Amino acid sequence: MACLVLTALIWGFAFVSQVQGMDSMTPLFFNAARFTLGALSLVPLLLWRRAKRRAAGGSDDGSDDVHAAAVGEGATGNAGAASAVARLLSNPAIVGAVCGAFLFTASTLQQYGILYGRSAGRAGFITALYIVMVPLLAFVFLHRRVHLMTVIAVVVAVTGFYFLCVTDGFGSLTLADLLLLFTAVLFAAHILVIDTLGSRVDPLVLSFGQFVTTAALSWIGSLIEGSVNWTGALQGWEAVLYAGIGSVGIAYTLQVVGQQWVPPTRASLIMSLESFFSVVGGALLLGEVMTPRGYLGCALIFAGTMLAQLPANPFKREAV
Repeated sequence: MACLVLTALIWGFAFVSQVQGMDSMTPLFFNAARFTLGALSLVPLLLWRRAKRRAAGGSDDGSDDVHAAAVGEGATGNAGAASAVARLLSNPAIVGAVCGAFLFTASTLQQYGILYGRSAGRAGFITALYIVMVPLLAFVFLHRRVHLMTVIAVVVAVTGFYFLCVTDGFGSLTLADLLLLFTAVLFAAHILVIDTLGSRVDPLVLSFGQFVTTAALSWIGSLIEGSVNWTGALQGWEAVLYAGIGSVGIAYTLQVVGQQWVPPTRASLIMSLESFFSVVGGALLLGEVMTPRGYLGCALIFAGTMLAQLPANPFKREAV
């Protein structure tokens, strides 16, 4: 749990660097730079662990015992297709690429939302709606039950989104708000993918794989649009450094490690604290101030995220 709380803290303040990075870089180039830096920050750890395993006479391919167990499980099951699927879903490269594809899409849209909105606190709270999206997507795609408390949480959070974003009729709902709302859906999907596939792969290897995938896709997009700007990167080096090593290298790795032990809905609850830290960071470092209506919207979104994690019957006593 401590891993996920620290993740939320780092991510919350990362919204400040993501806003600052947009002063001199495009979203794709900023993400290309920071995810490359994040991947490189894991290389020393991977090399050190590989050397340690070699010295101990163990495997040095970066996978762990979970990988081997998953393959064996698939081979003794329905054989044929089931075994092939098990091998694919326990392959670190495949799992890293799948998680990286979700992470690339979510982080790119988030960065465009931040570019157009220019508010760390607002972006943090709208993105935090993923806390509500996790149980809903789990119901639709994984056939997990959705309880009445979840429905109430959705209503409260959407009401908060209305107060935060719709200040003068629906004409005040901006493109940035819509991008960040869709970002919340994608981050929820990313959490569920890690929960479903991540337990079969070593956390450090998974983190490295998804960072490399996200960086590669971001570089391709940046080269296509012609937005590679090394001068801009030097101007915003502090933002790239924090977003790369802090938000990517450390925080996303802590997320993968934390989700090995914490269920996805509870994990999303803990990580939603990033919304609180984003407002604190925006106020302290960027001088951001919201209207009373905006703060009410933030409070309702935060209340919705809390309600989404309550048990179906919060007054029912568990057997001791």
